[in-house]
Amino acid sequence: MLPSLTDRLGALRGWRADLAAFLGGVGSALALPPLFVLPGLLIGIPALLCLIRGARTARVAARRGWWFGFGLYTIGLYWITEAILIEAARFWWLVPLAVPALAAVLAVFAAIPAAVAWRARPGWPMALALAGAWVLSDLARQFAATGFPWNPLGSVWEFPGPPGDIMIQAAALAGVHGLTLATLLLAATPLLGWAWRIGGLVLLGLWCGFGVVRLNQPLPPAPDLTVLLIQGNVEQGQKWDRGLMVSIFQRYLSLTREAVAQAHGHPAVVVWPETASPALLENDGPARKLIAEAAGGAPALIGAVRFDEADRPRNSLFAIGPGGTIEAVYDKWHLVPFGEYAPGWVPEALQLVPGGGFASGPGPRTLFVPGLPPVGVLICYEAIFPGQVIDEAHRPAWIVNVTNDAWFGNSTGPRQHLAAARMRAVEEGLPLLRAANTGISAAFDARGHEVARLGMQQTGFLAVRLPPAIALPFFAKAGLWLPGGAAMLLIIVSFATRKTRGTVGRPKIDT
Repeated sequence: MLPSLTDRLGALRGWRADLAAFLGGVGSALALPPLFVLPGLLIGIPALLCLIRGARTARVAARRGWWFGFGLYTIGLYWITEAILIEAARFWWLVPLAVPALAAVLAVFAAIPAAVAWRARPGWPMALALAGAWVLSDLARQFAATGFPWNPLGSVWEFPGPPGDIMIQAAALAGVHGLTLATLLLAATPLLGWAWRIGGLVLLGLWCGFGVVRLNQPLPPAPDLTVLLIQGNVEQGQKWDRGLMVSIFQRYLSLTREAVAQAHGHPAVVVWPETASPALLENDGPARKLIAEAAGGAPALIGAVRFDEADRPRNSLFAIGPGGTIEAVYDKWHLVPFGEYAPGWVPEALQLVPGGGFASGPGPRTLFVPGLPPVGVLICYEAIFPGQVIDEAHRPAWIVNVTNDAWFGNSTGPRQHLAAARMRAVEEGLPLLRAANTGISAAFDARGHEVARLGMQQTGFLAVRLPPAIALPFFAKAGLWLPGGAAMLLIIVSFATRKTRGTVGRPKIDT
């Protein structure tokens, strides 16, 4: 049955092959957070390999890979439309275009691995070549045009609860890109011989065993600090309404007082989400004093906009001390293309951000705030970049992630964003505390285990004892060179065998 089906897939031509590739990408997208339908990946990746094997030329294989990627990213990123609908009166024309256009660009990063895999011998060499080239392509996706590494296939293991905790521990060794490499190899095993299938089961067993052992290792003592994560639940359409700014500010102050009262005098730190303060804190001393008073003398990490010397806005986080003093400032450095800044190559008529948008900060930075362990900061989008979240010269003891996911409504977007933040905790061996405007606010320990959560569209706060940091994971030492080197090694091995491609029964022209 299986050989017959794979032969029929490989024999498809023209639009039928393209449609099969597209559907394979759609099915694979169902394995991503928050659905985790892993059979979709077990069907989609073998289907892609069959279509690559049946392609007459590398160009045709690349086209089929592109259609697979188009299906994968169209479904995985549909939630971007939610952000456009918030300002539909201005950008209505983008509603049918934005997601397909972005998916079409990202699909190129699936087309290239397909073309590389076509050049390998069918069978396990082709599977190795596809996995290696895919990870290298994902690494390129992380850096090209400031990067957009959303939804790596390694994130399909981030199930909620203990099963996900077990499976994501391997990210401490090789990062999410390493998980992607292993995921693609496992997904390809239905097409390979029994030796490879048994090898896949052994790999899966070792993977689970490593996770169980790591999760059962004792943790060091936790710091004597309670983190108060404030979730104001402000709709995006109200966030910058001048008539509501005072009431929004007062809402955050009120929630802060409630949270501080619940801490019962225990050492604490208050965290407000990204751009939560409507006041320009750098110049608004009275607003800072109100925050300090509400925090009851505890330090407060507050998301707000500020303007630099060139009068450019910056998406920032202020550390406010007793009396309203500014103890430290962090500026977001990984900005969202088109959402927070306009790339220089974009014609002015197509720029969606007025005045060129926000200015970027200098890069990852650890804040040293009196009364707190050294803290690394991730503002929103920055949480999706593995290996680029920590100031290695001054390694922090914990990570605070402030975000505003109200743009994306109650869709898969905020949940995928949360999954990315969870993976950073495992990779760096640091607890990650996340304050979101409308959800999902959450706390993860240094092994990615969820300690607390406040769900979507809820108004409230979380009071969480700060978990301890653990020993530096191997990935945090080796960085992106590790999965990149492993991917290169797989490609070299795949091409070390002599390429033979049968031509009997194949048409002379493939379209």
